[in-house]
Amino acid sequence: MVDIIDGSENISVHGILNWVLLLTIFSIITVVGNYIGYKHPIGDALIGMFLLSLITLIGVWMERYLPLDISSIIYISIIGIVLAFPGMPTSKTLLYYVSQVELISIVTVFLAYVGIGMGKSWDEFKALGPKAVIITILVIASTYLGSALVAQVILMLTGVQI
Repeated sequence: MVDIIDGSENISVHGILNWVLLLTIFSIITVVGNYIGYKHPIGDALIGMFLLSLITLIGVWMERYLPLDISSIIYISIIGIVLAFPGMPTSKTLLYYVSQVELISIVTVFLAYVGIGMGKSWDEFKALGPKAVIITILVIASTYLGSALVAQVILMLTGVQI
């Protein structure tokens, strides 16, 4: 999978097939967890994951082939927003099927994948030492507190009582 994930400018057929395989495995595991945890219909959740995977593939392709220096996550977000925007012919269908996939099901599989990746480079992680762990905790806590502060200010400005 190196030839597509490493940020190279050229996407080979092999790289695309690796992405499709990765997203297929990811989708199947997500749908199984989604069914076990939330009892959403497997067929609807599979369609939802297919749509999310298709949007992801298009976003990755756009990052590589469009002349702009924009991250694939921006393209993926824009595609998703445009397709789900009220009034778009794709909106109702996309929202129905994607709503059959719970976010926690996706995040669980993603974090397991990250954990496996960290396990492969555990020695490198240990070499960073306790300072890296402290910095990581501070960054995560600061991000959370900053988000909570912004949300609180917006809620207060809009008059929403908590």
